[in-house]
Amino acid sequence: MSFTVIVPARMASSRLPDKPLADIDGKPMVVRVAEQAKKSAAERVVVATDHADIAAACALYGIDAVMTREDHASGTDRLAEAVARLELPADTVVVNVQGDEPLIDPALIDRLAELLANTDAPMATLVHAIHSAAEFFNPNVVKVVLDDDGFARYFSRAPIPYARDAFAASRDALPEGLPAWRHVGLYAYRAGFLDTYTRLAIAPTERFEALEQLRVLWHGHRIAVATLQAAPPAGVDTPEDLERVRALFAANK
Repeated sequence: MSFTVIVPARMASSRLPDKPLADIDGKPMVVRVAEQAKKSAAERVVVATDHADIAAACALYGIDAVMTREDHASGTDRLAEAVARLELPADTVVVNVQGDEPLIDPALIDRLAELLANTDAPMATLVHAIHSAAEFFNPNVVKVVLDDDGFARYFSRAPIPYARDAFAASRDALPEGLPAWRHVGLYAYRAGFLDTYTRLAIAPTERFEALEQLRVLWHGHRIAVATLQAAPPAGVDTPEDLERVRALFAANK
């Protein structure tokens, strides 16, 4: 199985300025992410960026990079431009690894690529079980409802599926057997579908939930889902996250 990893990395970040270039044990974060991705079975790993400094940092460490526009509304749009610039065939499996995931497990990348390669869906992603009521009711945690064939039916910040009777009695714990799944923000696409995605109208559900994957479902496309046994390591969104990751790299030297 052949696939390509693309790492979108934009310089602007409201919570952590210049995040892709943040130092992690002597290397920029975006380089750490790409190096992790290179441990997967990917045929090629490319950083898609909007800033010359990020491209230069990648070049210093032998990481391929492609320049993209600054004005993309989402990482998926940046990914689509990168695929077009790289002239990838339409049937190429492309795994999108976020540029703030320096702890990404290469095995997850392989598993996601394999999932997409073995389904007729144009897109695939990952989930893991939710065990905590606090997590389930947290709107920052994106929940997913799956069907019997392992495809996503809906993504929401709301607590779904809602256990009517159990939660009427108490919301302190999840009832046994509730199929509560948390979305993991790692995606795989067929290269040709990325161009299709950029032409789809924004869905009303996407606009209100602020979840761009809902555009895919709204327009009748399927998203294949693999379930993980445990949550993967968290990415870097805040200065506190960055310090946590720096400490882990220092401890593992």
